[in-house]
Amino acid sequence: MAKSTGKGSGKPIPQVEIDLNISAADGKLLMRVLQERFENNMSRHAKLDWTPIQAKLEARAGNLASLQAMESTGGEPDVIGYEEDQDKYIFCDCSAESPNRRSICYDRAGEEEREKKGVFPGGNAIDLAHAMGIELLDENQYRELQALGSFDLKTSSWIQAPHVIRKLGGALFGDRRYDNVFVYHNGAQSFYSSRGFRGRLLV
Repeated sequence: MAKSTGKGSGKPIPQVEIDLNISAADGKLLMRVLQERFENNMSRHAKLDWTPIQAKLEARAGNLASLQAMESTGGEPDVIGYEEDQDKYIFCDCSAESPNRRSICYDRAGEEEREKKGVFPGGNAIDLAHAMGIELLDENQYRELQALGSFDLKTSSWIQAPHVIRKLGGALFGDRRYDNVFVYHNGAQSFYSSRGFRGRLLV
């Protein structure tokens, strides 16, 4: 009997693919997209200026590669703050709904639990974030993002689970419903077509 590779409908779940390759031309295009998004959403970063941010991006190609990975998977990264003690700007996935890195478990251990049962998710949030060079938002960071707008009105996003919760098999995700931000729990092996993850990158 063939192994099931899907969930619900039984259709195969495509693996989330991360591509960090970015050409010079793609880099210039991405820079224009980021600048335009920055200028069109000043409420997220009212006291910040684009010029020093662009200089930091141009100084380190790895940052643009990570942002390209965020952008190409539907994250719509934008600046949401500045870490003065580190002299770094905070880019975050600011898409209205959870980015298109969905049908994924929380981490590799959770994914392996599914695979043992013949079900193969699209990946897992922790490994994908690591591959992209970004980190998952924790609960406080997720709530800070939600203070800048309304996100995950129809979807949900995995967030970092404290060690004590993960040790017991759990994981956390957040969303916005009824004009309030909620944080819930699920088994780390859970995955849904409406749940991805939001990450951030310090530049």
